[in-house]
Amino acid sequence: MIGFVTATSTESLDTDLPLLLESCARAGKPARSVAWDDPSVDWAEFDTAILRSTWDYPARYDEFLAWVERVASMTRIWNAPGVVRWNTDKRYLAELAAEGVPVVPTTFVRPGTPADGLVVDPKATYVVKPSVAAGALGAGRHPGAAVGRRVADLHAEGRTAMVQPYLEEIERDGETVLVYVGDGSSLRFSHAVSKGPILSSEIELEGGIVAVEEIAGHTPSDVELAVADAVLAAPAVRRMAPLAYARIDLAPTPTGPVLLELELTEPSLHLGRSPGAAELAVDCWRRLPTDRR
Repeated sequence: MIGFVTATSTESLDTDLPLLLESCARAGKPARSVAWDDPSVDWAEFDTAILRSTWDYPARYDEFLAWVERVASMTRIWNAPGVVRWNTDKRYLAELAAEGVPVVPTTFVRPGTPADGLVVDPKATYVVKPSVAAGALGAGRHPGAAVGRRVADLHAEGRTAMVQPYLEEIERDGETVLVYVGDGSSLRFSHAVSKGPILSSEIELEGGIVAVEEIAGHTPSDVELAVADAVLAAPAVRRMAPLAYARIDLAPTPTGPVLLELELTEPSLHLGRSPGAAELAVDCWRRLPTDRR
């Protein structure tokens, strides 16, 4: 049986879950939606546990990482605990940039580092957010003169801040999201969508957690696919293999698309935006290895 892992507070917000459960039923593969924070769940009854909408984890980060390790001793969890530890802290972007992946320029400022040591243009606009966060939670658009204050606020919460230039091209072209699914041996491209800008105004949150986004189907360009290939071919990502899914979020710039995020833990896959996407995911995931690692 497959366990699609969500959270008590976010299950109703996950639009992929009904599609996956319906596809499993049609394929004759038993599956259930289960919350990671439900203490009554017997994880040993599942052949495979696939992380999906565990979007409340940033506020319970240590608890969530401990849960992932514990469940991995009872069933095969995808993506694996090592992937989760690496991918839930966006400092992985610095590693990918060092390996030659085109990444939006990002400065990470740990607690204890003076916020006023940042070099920013007071006339420019920046995105500031915590390095551990789901979706757009904690993210904001700030003028250069206010960046230090926002970083200091995150430090007061004990969180590492990340500072990025605001890419104005997103206002015109939006972001591109490329979705890949795998069967434990390789990943294959499934579909792509476009996302409208969410930081151009105050972020609207559904259920207090999930950002309301403007999503549409999208045919990726050869350049976007090439950047996605470069992300997946990076040594750091290859060390994470095998993977059951990957979502690559790209942003436009005057010199070409750059990586905003590589989602390997709990991304919405926007399965309803591409006919057959849920069926493809289930076809791959029903063949995932079930031996515990």
